[in-house]
Amino acid sequence: MIVNTSLQDIEAVLGLYKMASDFKKTVSGIQWPEFDRNMIETEISEGRHFKITVDERVACVWSITFDDHQVWEEKNEDPAIYIHRIATNPNFRGQKFVEQIVEWAKQFAPQHNKRYVRMDTTAGNQRLTDYYVKCGFTYLGDKKMTNTEGRPDHYHNATMGLFQLEV
Repeated sequence: MIVNTSLQDIEAVLGLYKMASDFKKTVSGIQWPEFDRNMIETEISEGRHFKITVDERVACVWSITFDDHQVWEEKNEDPAIYIHRIATNPNFRGQKFVEQIVEWAKQFAPQHNKRYVRMDTTAGNQRLTDYYVKCGFTYLGDKKMTNTEGRPDHYHNATMGLFQLEV
């Protein structure tokens, strides 16, 4: 079941991001930075951070925004939600959480008068690109990041793969 993350989940969320970052490094050689606790707490308090629980344990988390100008530039004017930082507990891999998130987003976006669901990920991981396409996203190509002020470190000097789903 998908529900909003609560502030009581913050330690589990931060732990999950650490585990996901460590795993990401072994797969792609690229690691997420340690995310700012205040950023995560803000997303939670604004109702933009979500979780999937399995047996009362946080199994998967992600956040959304309604604006992502630095990555999407002029396309940011389109009515879209932007999914960020999907992280899955390694003990729960293989449960098709991204597919569940896609189904959730197909309902969530129109309820908020949005036509698109968008994501970005560090470019170069063909397996992940293929998986997102299998989940229903269209791969729109890669974009070299130039304006990264205020963004987490993994955006700096990065090339991001862009994905979009029309709902």
